[in-house]
Amino acid sequence: MAFLVGAENARYANRGMALMFPIVRGVRPMLLSIVFAVQIVAGTAEQEPARLSPWLEIALRQARAGERQLVWIYFRDKGAATRPRPAAAPISTHASARRAARGAMTAATLQEDLPLERRYVEQVGRDVSRLRHQSRWLNAVSAEATAAQIQAVSALPVVERIDLVKRYRRVRDEPVEWLDPTAASPRRSAPSTARETTIDYGSSVEQLSQIRVTELHNRGLTGDGVIVAVFDAGFPNLTHETFARMQIVAEHDFVTGADNVRSSNFTSHGTNTLSVVGGMREGQLIGPAFGASFILAVTEDARSETPVEEDNWVAAAEWVEAMGADVISSSLGYLEFDRPYTSYTDRDLDGETAISTKAANMAAARGVVVVNSAGNGGFSPVRSTLGAPADGKKVLAVGAVDRDGVRAAFSSVGPTADDRIKPDVAALGVRTKVATSAGLATYGLASGTSFSCPLTAGVVALLLQAHPRYTVDQVLSALRSTASQHEAPDNLLGWGIVDGVAAVDVEMPKPTSEGALVLFRRRPCCLEQFPQAAQ
Repeated sequence: MAFLVGAENARYANRGMALMFPIVRGVRPMLLSIVFAVQIVAGTAEQEPARLSPWLEIALRQARAGERQLVWIYFRDKGAATRPRPAAAPISTHASARRAARGAMTAATLQEDLPLERRYVEQVGRDVSRLRHQSRWLNAVSAEATAAQIQAVSALPVVERIDLVKRYRRVRDEPVEWLDPTAASPRRSAPSTARETTIDYGSSVEQLSQIRVTELHNRGLTGDGVIVAVFDAGFPNLTHETFARMQIVAEHDFVTGADNVRSSNFTSHGTNTLSVVGGMREGQLIGPAFGASFILAVTEDARSETPVEEDNWVAAAEWVEAMGADVISSSLGYLEFDRPYTSYTDRDLDGETAISTKAANMAAARGVVVVNSAGNGGFSPVRSTLGAPADGKKVLAVGAVDRDGVRAAFSSVGPTADDRIKPDVAALGVRTKVATSAGLATYGLASGTSFSCPLTAGVVALLLQAHPRYTVDQVLSALRSTASQHEAPDNLLGWGIVDGVAAVDVEMPKPTSEGALVLFRRRPCCLEQFPQAAQ
């Protein structure tokens, strides 16, 4: 096909040359020869197969006959320039407002938002075993294909390159220490600089008071008007009492393709993390952002210990951004895999290489604050133990501490491959109170950065409620500059334990109409905005 196209181009080019130049004996044959030679070269270039990544070439050499590979197929463009320009994929009103307020939209991001060229997708779809996900941002599709199919796809002129979808070893769920459901939960109230709280936090008060969330609740901040997306492995038992008041606006399982996450009964991890960020059952468990709205996405297959593919995370990020998510809480961390699966190493965690990190950065460019667990890899004196996408330059990576503020031994450490400090901040990740899937009113204590992450994501939601026009950079700066060790950040806990009140009240640069930055001091937020909190 590429040769025929080249031949057609040569014929039309020759006609054009005949019109442009007079037919002089000896001149026109020479011009035709030159044009023909040029077209042969151009035709040859068009027929060059798409580049296969080194990882893919190795995988193909090692694969058994007929074995399917999971690959990214990247297209050269988003359609012919002569065709009508396709419309960008539809986004919600909330997403449009968020982009306008906090996004950093450029010509590049607008181009990324354009849908894939349908004809390209159909061409590839005919030559592979199965199409999985389409990514507007990456201008690529993920697919299952054999070696022969990959070679056929690489010859398509619309395909630029083909790479492996990286796979990550699925981290086992953190163990949950069950709490006796018959034991009375004592009423506990956290002290506040303003007044005693009217909310009965039960034993969850410690995980909130450590990051000063109870004081923000006293001011009327609950996450109202903010949309938080939670990525996890499964969300069974959404009928649990702590979710009775939760507003879930959308849900999708990117593993099975289902439009709900309520049949994901293979793990309760998502139930645990969701309860930490947004649960609401007085006397038992209160999440920082219990007044927010939530989008739930299953991105991790918990039915076995097989690898987790990065394309699920990418597809989920694009979906929740278009749905209007302001915050992504991702208690997932991806790095190395058991052989023979290909994976990233700590050398790839430079904020630009891992596909999930790229997608997180793209979401941030559109005004979404991505909060991700740093990981449970512990300390290593010779290497980073972070997982992607925590290495992202616009990602808030969260480590874990105990109730005394001491770093948890399992909490992953940086730096990134390009020597940036990570994690960014920390919150309680040792014996954090969670809802479980064992019953409608069951609770437990769980340890891991999986739980310090949603606590921090909840604070981000409160910060955005107080200051809805904050950019992603301003949110990250507010949290870092007010955390417990902001004067001496390190690669163990970053800038330190989150201080929600200080982050809301900190001085922040305010851009003027001329683009200069002006510092201003803000009075404590937000009783004047939420007078009902004083009642």
